[in-house]
Amino acid sequence: MKYTITFILSTVLCACTQSVDLEAARKEVMELHNKQREYHVEEMPEEFVALMTDEFMSVNRGKISKPTKEASIKRFQGYFGNVEFEKWDDLAEPVIRFSDDGSMAYSIVNKEVVVRYQNDSNQWMRGKTEFSWLAVYKKTDEGWKVDAVASTNLPDEEEIISV
Repeated sequence: MKYTITFILSTVLCACTQSVDLEAARKEVMELHNKQREYHVEEMPEEFVALMTDEFMSVNRGKISKPTKEASIKRFQGYFGNVEFEKWDDLAEPVIRFSDDGSMAYSIVNKEVVVRYQNDSNQWMRGKTEFSWLAVYKKTDEGWKVDAVASTNLPDEEEIISV
């Protein structure tokens, strides 16, 4: 009887344990990471925001916010409309880790961003900075989505350029 109960419990526990292919999940998260770059460089705010969950939260500049999708699209339209990206490139391979059940992940990213823009005097400027952030990903029925981002950056280096 003791062995029968042990066998039944083992069978039930094994059936409840979800097998997670971490290599496949890592590739999916990296694809999402690469789409974020593409959507920045190609100035695609709607597509960029579609990568986020409905519960998305941001930690940036000492503030915690939970912007609506509409507010996020408007914010990125303004940002993308005012800069031209020269670089939005990883300085190191992102560190990606997963929860034990494979339903959540996070990445630690270090990226150099170089943009061109016109200042208030219509001079062309080049701004360069290094960003680091922690992105939290959630596995949804639609695939992986960005659930939260905590971001920081070094002070901008700016210079006037001629176009």
